[in-house]
Amino acid sequence: MFALVAALLFVLALVFEIAGLAVGSVVTVATLGTAGLLCVALHLMGVGAGWSPLKK
Repeated sequence: MFALVAALLFVLALVFEIAGLAVGSVVTVATLGTAGLLCVALHLMGVGAGWSPLKK
């Protein structure tokens, strides 16, 4: 799930970069890129995958 969110954030960042858009001073290309990288990191950690390495 986090991989799909990351892909969506990267697409939005690309569109914002190409169009030169920014939503206020908070949502910028850098913010969307950082949020996308966070989602990729969470995905690679296995968060939200439904399994845990600590289960016995």
